[in-house]
Amino acid sequence: MTDLSHAPLPGALPDKRQVAASFSRAAASYDSVAELQRAVGSQLLARLPADTAPQRWLDMGCGTGYFSRVLGERWPASQGIALDIAEGMLNHARPLGGAEHFIAGDAERLPLKADSVQLIFSSLAVQWCANFEAVLSEAYRVLQPGGVLAFASLCVGTLEELRESWRAADGLVHVNRFRTFEAYQQLCAASGLRVVSLERRPHVLHYPDVRSLTHELKALGAHNLNPGRPGGLTGRARIVALVHAYERFRQAQGLPATYQVVYAVLEKPL
Repeated sequence: MTDLSHAPLPGALPDKRQVAASFSRAAASYDSVAELQRAVGSQLLARLPADTAPQRWLDMGCGTGYFSRVLGERWPASQGIALDIAEGMLNHARPLGGAEHFIAGDAERLPLKADSVQLIFSSLAVQWCANFEAVLSEAYRVLQPGGVLAFASLCVGTLEELRESWRAADGLVHVNRFRTFEAYQQLCAASGLRVVSLERRPHVLHYPDVRSLTHELKALGAHNLNPGRPGGLTGRARIVALVHAYERFRQAQGLPATYQVVYAVLEKPL
């Protein structure tokens, strides 16, 4: 039997300390370039069951706290917990409010009591977790019976245009690796949580040039964090080759960057 918590990834995920440091550095610039993050989080909110009304909720991987504030406004009488692995993000989010508690923590080892929340909301965070089986196990532990885990993540096929262009330019790894959609399906099915919905939807952004895309990824803290990534400065010849290769994908709206987004709503049985 294959261990799906690790096997589907075509190579190791980045070290969490690097992820935390990268997103901490990006805290000040993140919201200015977070079009995708806002759109995906809004789509995830729309997928919540209509009768969702948690007394206590967790925004897992809260980032700058944008959706913590949205959740707090939606349920003003609720108690919110905003959690992130990046201290820099929490330092940015805390003064803006939205949640009662801001906690540094890891989705694979939640610093919460069992049966303590009715909703876990997590938008574009769990793709950085190497052991997604542990994420699901922790969600099961901390959710009350009848509670909901709603997450959005990224899967294989994300930034494929950029990946293919770099492959043509120098054959090296420059784009983050993600889990397969099939792995999400199998792990969710085996989690003990009831799968209410699980789907994959492409989200395409367009850019006038490659520099605009790579600048945005850096501002988000989501540039290449893979083990085995090329070190040092990227040479001008390789950049020229990248630009030339990416032009093959140009559309009327600009250069496309496709994100394959996984949306899931899971429920802990009563």
